[in-house]
Amino acid sequence: MSTSPVTPASPCPCGRDASYGECCGALHAGRATAPTAERLMRSRYSAFVVGDTAYLMRTWHSSTRPPALELDPAVRWTGLEILATSGGTAFHTEGTVEFRAHCVVGGRPDAQHELSRFVREDGAWVYVDAAE
Repeated sequence: MSTSPVTPASPCPCGRDASYGECCGALHAGRATAPTAERLMRSRYSAFVVGDTAYLMRTWHSSTRPPALELDPAVRWTGLEILATSGGTAFHTEGTVEFRAHCVVGGRPDAQHELSRFVREDGAWVYVDAAE
């Protein structure tokens, strides 16, 4: 990913073959909802890329959502790999997504590897936490 700002016409940071405006931007703006846990994971990653803390808070389960969220401006997210998924489709009420999110921190490459848990809350997919 480049360091230039993400615009609606930019490739979506989540890695899908779509523009940001048609993909995660539509979810961030509330024009669409994530149909699967994986799509929610991708949209949350993109929210970190564009700094959309309001979306991150809205898509966090009410029982695990922190009172506030501050993003580290020193972290530049550079790519997302979805490693595995379980459940999380339109036919499920819970699911997991294993991913690796690449970033640069202080000029050095780094990555976050996580197995995230998702459930439906009021019919919408939300992030619960990282599975142990």
